[in-house]
Amino acid sequence: MLTALTRKVSPNLGQCELTHIPRQEIDLDLARVQHEDYEHALTESGCQVVRLPEEIYMPDSVFVEDVAIVLDEVAIITRPGVESRREEVKSISDALRKYRALSAINPPGTLEGGDVLKIGMTLYVGVTERTNESGIRQFVDLVKPYGYEVEPVEVNGCLHLKSAVTHAGGDTLLINRSWVDAKPFQGKDFIAVHPDEPYAANALLVGNELIYPANFPKTHSRLLDHNYTVKVVDVSELQKAEGAVTCCSLIFRQ
Repeated sequence: MLTALTRKVSPNLGQCELTHIPRQEIDLDLARVQHEDYEHALTESGCQVVRLPEEIYMPDSVFVEDVAIVLDEVAIITRPGVESRREEVKSISDALRKYRALSAINPPGTLEGGDVLKIGMTLYVGVTERTNESGIRQFVDLVKPYGYEVEPVEVNGCLHLKSAVTHAGGDTLLINRSWVDAKPFQGKDFIAVHPDEPYAANALLVGNELIYPANFPKTHSRLLDHNYTVKVVDVSELQKAEGAVTCCSLIFRQ
């Protein structure tokens, strides 16, 4: 059974951290409706959704993916790259403790889950403003006993690795090559985002389906041309907080 851990939208979402996009007014009510629709899509795709209560004073806390990497053997609790998000760690640790043994990234390391892309037994880790070399070295030491290989990937121009590339299934990646070095993914097949849609590389693979944002129709068409089953969700208000479909859940097998 797949479990999808989510968290309700904070009423202070509008005070979120932003790095690569300008601040816009967020419709909080609409953001909550969109998040509920996203959770419904997870359920339809075969996940049991476990929703954590909102963290009122943690604006970015709906983006639970950044605070942990959940593998079959262990959950790695991260140390987010911005101080304002580090208080999110406690409640995520408490929630995951019932499912996995926990390990953690410690200072001076930083690591965010949006920078970790798992494909088989390889964990690709983005080198970004949010994930540093110390965090990656610690991550290597934590996952090596379980047989994982860690491959650092240079990222430029976007927040996280999974802003630039995600796993579409099999050996295929959805990618914006202008933001990520494709060399570490040698041997993979690529579907390039449409040039008019630079943020369109973030898709969430659940089973054999892709959960995908509604506002990238040109790249969506490319996915359909490759015979993917795509479940479209509108996450436009969450995108104003520099969020995406991968970062609103932690999905793992019980």
